[in-house]
Amino acid sequence: MSFNESNTVEQMILDALSADAASGNQPLELKDAPGWGASLGEDLRPATWSYVPAADVPRQPADVMVESWLRQALIRLNPEIANQLDRADEVIYALRAILLTVQADGLVRANENFMDWLRGEKTMPFGPNGEHVPVRLVDTASPAGNQLVVTNQWVYQAGSVEKRFDVVFVVNGLPIVIGEAKTPTRSAVTWFDGAFQINEIYEKQVPAMFVPSVFSFATEGKLFRYGSIRMPIDIWGPWRTRENEPEGSLADVRRTVESMLQPAVVLDILQSFTVFATDKKYRRIKVICRYQQYFTTNQIVDRVVKGYPKKGLIWHFQGSGKTLLMVFAAQKLRLHPKLGNPTVIIVVDRIDLDTQITGTFNAADVPNMVGVATRQELQSLLGQDVRKVLITTIHKFGEAEGKLNERSNIIVMVDEAHRTQEGDLGRKMREALPNAFLFGLTGTPINRADRNTYWAFGANEDEKGYMSRYSFQESIRDKATLPLHFEAPEVKLKINKTAIDEAFKHITGDLSEQDRDDLAKRAAKMAVLVKNPERIRAVVNHIVKHFQSKVEPNGFKAQVVVFDRECCILYKAVMDELLGPEASAIVISGAQNDPTEWKQHVRDKDAEEKLLDRFRDPADPLKYVIVTSKLLTGFDAPILQVMYLDKPMKDHNLLQAICRTNRTFGQKKTHGLIVDYIGIFDDVAQALDFDEKAVQQVVSNIEELRKALPVQVQKCLAFFPHVDRSVGGYEGLLAAQQCLPTNEVRDKFAANYIVLGTIWEALSPDPCLSPYEKDYRWLTQVYESVKPPSGNGKLLWHALGAKTVELINQNVHLESVRDDLETLVLDAEVLEEILADADPAKRGREIEIRLIARLRKHLGNPQFTALGERLEKIKERHEQGFLNSLQFLKEILEVAKEVLEAEKEADPKEERDRAKEALTELFKDAKTKNTHIIVERIVADIDDIVKKVRFPDWQRTNAGERLVQKELRRTLLKYQLHTDQELFDKAYGYIRQYY
Repeated sequence: MSFNESNTVEQMILDALSADAASGNQPLELKDAPGWGASLGEDLRPATWSYVPAADVPRQPADVMVESWLRQALIRLNPEIANQLDRADEVIYALRAILLTVQADGLVRANENFMDWLRGEKTMPFGPNGEHVPVRLVDTASPAGNQLVVTNQWVYQAGSVEKRFDVVFVVNGLPIVIGEAKTPTRSAVTWFDGAFQINEIYEKQVPAMFVPSVFSFATEGKLFRYGSIRMPIDIWGPWRTRENEPEGSLADVRRTVESMLQPAVVLDILQSFTVFATDKKYRRIKVICRYQQYFTTNQIVDRVVKGYPKKGLIWHFQGSGKTLLMVFAAQKLRLHPKLGNPTVIIVVDRIDLDTQITGTFNAADVPNMVGVATRQELQSLLGQDVRKVLITTIHKFGEAEGKLNERSNIIVMVDEAHRTQEGDLGRKMREALPNAFLFGLTGTPINRADRNTYWAFGANEDEKGYMSRYSFQESIRDKATLPLHFEAPEVKLKINKTAIDEAFKHITGDLSEQDRDDLAKRAAKMAVLVKNPERIRAVVNHIVKHFQSKVEPNGFKAQVVVFDRECCILYKAVMDELLGPEASAIVISGAQNDPTEWKQHVRDKDAEEKLLDRFRDPADPLKYVIVTSKLLTGFDAPILQVMYLDKPMKDHNLLQAICRTNRTFGQKKTHGLIVDYIGIFDDVAQALDFDEKAVQQVVSNIEELRKALPVQVQKCLAFFPHVDRSVGGYEGLLAAQQCLPTNEVRDKFAANYIVLGTIWEALSPDPCLSPYEKDYRWLTQVYESVKPPSGNGKLLWHALGAKTVELINQNVHLESVRDDLETLVLDAEVLEEILADADPAKRGREIEIRLIARLRKHLGNPQFTALGERLEKIKERHEQGFLNSLQFLKEILEVAKEVLEAEKEADPKEERDRAKEALTELFKDAKTKNTHIIVERIVADIDDIVKKVRFPDWQRTNAGERLVQKELRRTLLKYQLHTDQELFDKAYGYIRQYY
């Protein structure tokens, strides 16, 4: 027997959800359907779907609604209609009118109007004396009180267009969920094809069928994805029932179907997890929940209904929709019949209270939401016992004194909970609302040491202190956010110390010795070095070249984060020279005594929002926003891919800032990118020090991609074992295509090519691609030539990335787009070792003891005293952040070489053995807790080289020098530092002194 979508995926869905389909029972008579004919609240049986074949559903192909079923539901659920039956026809007439408006108003507007009816928010003059009363189409409070039908192969005809839907879920005659099943046996066909049919064909050609839709889903029996009307397919999401849930089999999809498509869940999503909003282009959009928002909201509601515990800590990683979660929770809490019309307070960090909740939602989009801008307003509203959704900032509680309201059905949700403990704000909130429920949400991990946050929000009943956790790995897996890549180019700043000393003496000639010393200390501060004009020009030059080659081709934009407000002005000046004033804009706060040239960059909130809308617009020439403290938290611009970071940052602030870049934005955006000019790698490690070993997968390992590239090229070429790739024209293409004779082989080749294409796009324009460029171009042309002409299999046979297209068009020669600046990579092992240094103070004392011991060996020798002082200064500069890890390594190599020379002169024979591994010894003396672990590995490898290959007087033979140079190049290649000639020269110079 063959396998097809009908007898596998489609039948599995019907069997999983309906006992009737599985057992082969006859379709239920209308009167026998679950809940049919029961009075409200009478039917306590679990709600289940009944299977009815499409041929037995009493409707014509042109009907969207099953009107006979709907009429009986209206009579059953509405006493006013039961008393006068023709009122049911009035309601049906009003619903038909909405179906007709879809052509003029658009699908989202029509769906929004229909949702108002489905949620019981519409009234009709059916009460005494023509009084308006709510009309119920669906009983969302008691799902079993509805007629619940699942059917398949539902045909709908609109004029000459006829479409057939695989699976349709009908509640009281209204089709509210539509599913598309695809074959599980052809790898080129995926859930994406089903979603494409719904999103791009059905919704556009027969929109009326989707006017009552709550959501749609698609599956090929491996992955299940769902989305709402007009939602871009690349943000359709998965539905999971537990942490780290597997995907990929029919059994996995069945488990998902049995969870999400339960009548109770579908009606819950309809009632409490659907929001309509106006986007930046003034279009209406519909948003429904992701699974983590659904389950966490219901956890909050369950706690409030039970009354205990009265708090909970929710950690959902940056960008995974915490604000929307609070909106859903507020909606459900406000409508819950057991909570007696509660007050819900959403507490945020900094917000435009009058309008903005997130990048998408305005307060006007959420019913009964009020922005509270002042302490007096907060006190007044709580004192008057207002029952609405209040949105305010944590600082309004800091200004309040004593109790504001003692009611127990007040629910407080605090965004960015880890910051609310500053100045005892959490305690003040507790005092103001002593009986309220308190839920804290955070997008950054909270260390166990942060006891205040756990005290304020964490319940003792919750394992590990969290009520709900949605990790970075889960958000990446679900494509809610993207991985983060890091690059650390070296900005070389040569300082002519003699010239500086001369100039310093000249300008400080009239100062006292003490004043001169004070001025010297101030002048040496980091800000002065960061603002050096030569350095700023070098950084901005690199930013522009990097952006134009790596970011701009794919249509993304950039954020430049600099040291302070003065730096914003300085960077903008250089950028204007290179690109013109339209390409960049500064976003800063103003102060009273600002210089005149700064004030032009300070905007009011409306002007700033207009500027940011321009930044979010792909067609606008504004490519860069330059900031120092604004837009580092809460700024939502998915088009932003790269952050050029030239400001020291730590902990939560750092993590929140870098996560501005990892919002999803179409299929071309594969990762967020941080280009670090200031050396924050070790701070990233500290900021990510949380929750067991989750850190191990947070930072993408570029080195792994480099290693995977040749392997994946060979996997693709293996499909063409005897093909001469130098043969062009149709003969060469025919030979290649003959190696892919069947759909199955073509699909396997496509799957391997997609992996290669993803690696290529992520690495481009890394010089490591150059040796494979010719093969990759050939493979791409073969791939394009065997793509299905129908365009089916859109997930696998996808559009080529921008960088690949450029390569094929030969507009870019990778050999000429070289960036010889190093990319340092943080991998899991490195982060673990960085975090393992538990006692830096003890390490510092050990260094001091060793350093003193070494100097004592040469007590009184001024040469060694000077070297010791130099080593100490290198250590200090590295500690203060003036030297990054790579510069630190180079300076240590220089000192190591000179130590060996000095010891050889002092006593060649006696010192020969003592000089062994001098670099390792000096490194141990000078390294700090901030020294990158990669440097330690390089040091060990360099000292190992001579042990492996040296022989007496090797320095005096060409063969010996070649051998050592080759080994050194190989060592530096391991760390992708082989292009740094200065590092090579210093390392080789040290090795030449080694005995």
